[in-house]
Amino acid sequence: TTIAEAVHKHPDTSIMINFASFRSVFETVEETLQFSHQIKTVAIIAEGVPESQTRLIIKHAAEKGVGIVGPATVGGIKPGCFRIGNTGGMLDNIIMSKLYRAGSVAYVSKSGGMSNELNNIVSRNSNGVYEGVAIGGDRYPGSLFLDHLLRYNDNPEVKMMVLLGEVGGIDE
Repeated sequence: TTIAEAVHKHPDTSIMINFASFRSVFETVEETLQFSHQIKTVAIIAEGVPESQTRLIIKHAAEKGVGIVGPATVGGIKPGCFRIGNTGGMLDNIIMSKLYRAGSVAYVSKSGGMSNELNNIVSRNSNGVYEGVAIGGDRYPGSLFLDHLLRYNDNPEVKMMVLLGEVGGIDE
């Protein structure tokens, strides 16, 4: 199935999760951007996407009004609604972290592994996660901490925002 066929068969789809390897991410995202009238967010799971290609993807996506999560992301989660990528881990961790129902804490993280730990911490110390996203650990993320924090800030269902950065990061 091509991206064009998938977009045609699923007209309600607005998110594309790209599990392609770093070798073919650029081509598949560029092809996806041709359908920016429908696809509004692309999550890039692959690590090691060449920086020059990542910068072009970010530029082209911005020109088309498409949001990018990643590269090098585990994805994101909105409990009770959807999961992008591998966020939340295995089913036992999803249940333990109560990621099957929405809470009121929204977070953004650079690290996918630490996002899963943050899910556990939030679930044990609050009413749970409202939404969480790992922006990815590569040098040029497709979205910034601030992009997500501003979005959360405008949402009345979010009562607490958490930013989980990395020591030495420049965006923290």
